[in-house]
Amino acid sequence: MKYRRLGNSGLEVSILGLGTNAFGKRADQDASARIIHHAMDRGINFIDTANIYAGSESERIIGEALVGRRDKVVLATKAGLVNGEGPNTRGSSRYHLMQELERSLQRLKTDYVDLYQIHTFDPNTPLEETLRTLDDMVRAGKVRYIGASNYAAWELMKALSVSEAKGLNRYVSTQTSYSLADRTPEQELVPVCLDQGVGIIPYFPLAGGILTGKYSFDDRAPLKSRAQTDPSFSRFINDRTLTLGEEVSRVAEENGCTPSTLSLAWLMEQPAVSTVIVGATRTEQLDENLKSVELSPSEQVLNKLDEISGSFRYGKPFATYRLS
Repeated sequence: MKYRRLGNSGLEVSILGLGTNAFGKRADQDASARIIHHAMDRGINFIDTANIYAGSESERIIGEALVGRRDKVVLATKAGLVNGEGPNTRGSSRYHLMQELERSLQRLKTDYVDLYQIHTFDPNTPLEETLRTLDDMVRAGKVRYIGASNYAAWELMKALSVSEAKGLNRYVSTQTSYSLADRTPEQELVPVCLDQGVGIIPYFPLAGGILTGKYSFDDRAPLKSRAQTDPSFSRFINDRTLTLGEEVSRVAEENGCTPSTLSLAWLMEQPAVSTVIVGATRTEQLDENLKSVELSPSEQVLNKLDEISGSFRYGKPFATYRLS
């Protein structure tokens, strides 16, 4: 396994991380535990979850699986998106964050989180309130590092400026949709992260499966695919994305690898990327993704991928999660 520093922090994370959105939904507790242990045995130390994944089941399952092995992983979770009905069940107010952190710690069976992330920017809470709350969590020993997620470049830069002005702990990382099918972060977010020493953690690195080669013009919703199980995902399946998927598959075939491993390896070569989180519902999927760690695409291959995906720098992001 290869490791990189998370942004400018001293924390080292595996270049391939484990995403756990499927735990408690498409992967039951036993399957999820097998995947976690399989990942750890192969050097993956970064595990990413959130308080709302599978109705909080993801955190509970991870907590059970890590009993006796908690100190072997960098455990990351998030809060800020809607997690209940009524007031104070969303956002990044002191009230909500402190409540959610305590609940996450109980489910994860730990007394600290290595990376606590704000799931999305909250336009209704002053940034100083959010950042002071996070700073208090770090000082209390319940959080070690803090990160953002789904922040626009200007929102991230503003948060970093507030932290600097007030002498508060600053974000060391940010999560964003980033892949060959979504290169919009390269316009503003990547330059900010490079300048400020913030590590990027891409999610949807395979564009929900579009970059795996499973979708085609002949079969736009293969059996058990995301497009079949989640009809709303069909909005991403169009001539433009299908063409990209076919072109990536062609380049991968020419280089003796799968489109999935090539797409992940391309992301790992991008500046500011610290770790790429990929989900799995079977250990076999994880093994396939692990091949990307040892794959070193040539400059010619990287240039070809850059060429065929260049238009995806522009337009709307593939995905983003915001408070309404």
